[in-house]
Amino acid sequence: MNASHPRRRSVLLAAAAAPAAAAVPAAAAGPPHRPRGPLVIGHRGAAGWRPEHTAAAYTYGVQTGADWIEPDLVATRDHVLVVRHENEISQTTDVASHPEFAARRTTKTVDGRAVSGWFTEDFTLAELKTLRAVERLPLVRNRNTVLDGRYEVLTFQEVVDLARALSKRYGRTIAVFPETKHPTYFRSLGLELEPKLAALVRRNRLGPRECVVQSFEPTSLKRVADQRLGVPLWQALGTTGGPYDLVSAGDPTTYRDMMTPAGLARIAEYADWIGPDKTSLVPVGPDGRLGTPTSLVADAHAAGLRIGPYTYRAENQFLPADFRRGTGANDFGDAFAEYALYYGLGVDAVVTDFPDLAVIARRGS
Repeated sequence: MNASHPRRRSVLLAAAAAPAAAAVPAAAAGPPHRPRGPLVIGHRGAAGWRPEHTAAAYTYGVQTGADWIEPDLVATRDHVLVVRHENEISQTTDVASHPEFAARRTTKTVDGRAVSGWFTEDFTLAELKTLRAVERLPLVRNRNTVLDGRYEVLTFQEVVDLARALSKRYGRTIAVFPETKHPTYFRSLGLELEPKLAALVRRNRLGPRECVVQSFEPTSLKRVADQRLGVPLWQALGTTGGPYDLVSAGDPTTYRDMMTPAGLARIAEYADWIGPDKTSLVPVGPDGRLGTPTSLVADAHAAGLRIGPYTYRAENQFLPADFRRGTGANDFGDAFAEYALYYGLGVDAVVTDFPDLAVIARRGS
């Protein structure tokens, strides 16, 4: 770890000022709430129980014990940061039912892939506020569709405000965990995400206990680091290929390369965390069953990095065959066994659609 970097020095000093807690990064925990065990991060709120990225999802996640809540950040035409899983919004809003926006349906190339639908960058914030959120996986989580049409698209500022209100209500610090989505793409449109994010962090005086910034693109994280915000940075890692910013620049570095000891040492020069897919810690074979755990947890810790794998879900189709129960793909399997496995490997956090289950598992681990 390069502690001489100004941003990293401020994060490390903030962490050193807090009392130690077993397996909990001091930079993210704050009194009076002291979770014992890995941090529980509500993926898009509590996406297993409520339509994702809604006030209901974030609130339910915190009510049931999430330590952090995760908003994905994309930009509007008037350059406001809003929270959606993708900039294409036909799967997460009712935009298709709005005849006034029918002509805006189009096909774009996003990160080298053709995508058809409606895109946040073609709407002003005022226009997006006329839409309502819907369940992204209606065939998987049909119960959530009862809430379709009830919630607005939120700005990042509104998520920050909600996190602070929930922190006050529940007497513990709830951190926001924003991800810059498709930052190279948005930069090409003149809608850079990082300066807007940095301005919001400064305006709200978000410290290292209240905000951790993540991205799959190292360039985006380094741009945030250059802002010297004093908040931890999280390098997200995919399973195939490499980060789009590197791909588009002709850099052959893959996610697999980034997870080697040498790659982790390079990440530690600008980031504090890595967030790999959970199968990078425990591979799943062609038969769907668990293989032998890798050394990634130990390697990350040896590099001075915390590690928080993603994404934990309760439905059979998202679980290894070892933990499935019954025959229905959308039936719940033994999610607690999966949490126990990864908690036992020494992870520092889990990113989950079901924060309540992760918290229950943490109490019993």
